[in-house]
Amino acid sequence: MTKTDRIVLDVLKGQTAPTPPIWIMRQAGRYLPEYRQTRQTAGSFLDLCYNPELASEVTLQPIRRFGFDASILFSDILTVPHALGRDLRFEEGRGPLMTPIEPEEIDGLSNIGGFHDKLAPVYQTVGRLRTELPAETTLLGFCGAPWTVATYMIAGHGTPDQAPARLFLYRHPERMDALLTLLAARSAEYLIRQIEAGADAVQIFDSWSGVLDEASFERCCVRPVRSIVEAIRKRFPDVPIIGFPKGAGAAYDDYRQKTGVDALGLDWSVPLSQAQRLQKDGPVQGNLDPLRLVAGGTALDEGVDAILNALADGPFIFNLGHGITPQTPIENVQRMIDRVRAWPSSANG
Repeated sequence: MTKTDRIVLDVLKGQTAPTPPIWIMRQAGRYLPEYRQTRQTAGSFLDLCYNPELASEVTLQPIRRFGFDASILFSDILTVPHALGRDLRFEEGRGPLMTPIEPEEIDGLSNIGGFHDKLAPVYQTVGRLRTELPAETTLLGFCGAPWTVATYMIAGHGTPDQAPARLFLYRHPERMDALLTLLAARSAEYLIRQIEAGADAVQIFDSWSGVLDEASFERCCVRPVRSIVEAIRKRFPDVPIIGFPKGAGAAYDDYRQKTGVDALGLDWSVPLSQAQRLQKDGPVQGNLDPLRLVAGGTALDEGVDAILNALADGPFIFNLGHGITPQTPIENVQRMIDRVRAWPSSANG
């Protein structure tokens, strides 16, 4: 592969790289001093997300510092409900806060105008990034999966087990279906616009899929994501789609087949034996425990090596099993990158 090849994109299309490419979720974030400085300049978190110049800057920061093989758009999964007219703010120590949606309000979301106008700054950010990124860097767009986005809309904030959304599902199943259908349609449009603006591939984050029982997982996670994938395929049949159903456990086994995603993002709880089985059907991405990266040293090295030994001989992108945490030492990130990029020589110690 030459320096101008977008290796992550090649792997997403089924190739095996001699050395696995690497990027990490939340790679533009609070662990970087340059991010914290830009965040201060921007004002609020949402102001940062909707400022193409500053959002591009923070997206580029980890590429400049570490040379990751992919860059993921800096934004937030809740821009979609925000563009649908829901209030949204972020408070330090509390995260996103919204007014909980009532069952009778869901149909009215279909009548909200100006959806793409509100998200225009995000599309502008993607366009800027495509011109400013190195030629070999894959540009990833993303959205939150309908279920995960719905959990925040229903509770109004993050919760440990998303009990408000699960109760909403059991008490108002038809209203939940309506909300998920609407979010799937809008999310598909959102991703298509990102691709039109220059994204090479997209990732769908279902961060809360692991709280659902089997029947609810099928209804709330599989069906809406399949709807998004089908809509994208009609417009861009060759653009790779990564699905990340965090905590899905055994449901990972047929998630690719049921949703149609090209690649599977694996959380750190997925056994490497299961990851190897999943890799037989196509690319996988993951799945280092983010706290190994915080710990560093032997814990980090052993975690990296175990994953590479299991998965590097197939289509594989090295990543964390969830987002990097703010307390992560920068030197540990560099150590991880160096170890991955030394593969396969690092296999011998």
